[in-house]
Amino acid sequence: MFPFNFEWIWDMSHAVFMGGLWYALTILGIGMAYCIIKAAMDTAKGDAGHGHGHH
Repeated sequence: MFPFNFEWIWDMSHAVFMGGLWYALTILGIGMAYCIIKAAMDTAKGDAGHGHGHH
């Protein structure tokens, strides 16, 4: 069932499930956006991860 379906009933279980789903998707989206932006900035800087003390 989808929320736009006429049979959808907004009871507490649906609200909690959809709230948890969107919370998890938001956290994943923010994390992926951070990684993509950081990778793009590191690539543009041209450092390529060198100089952090790793061998």
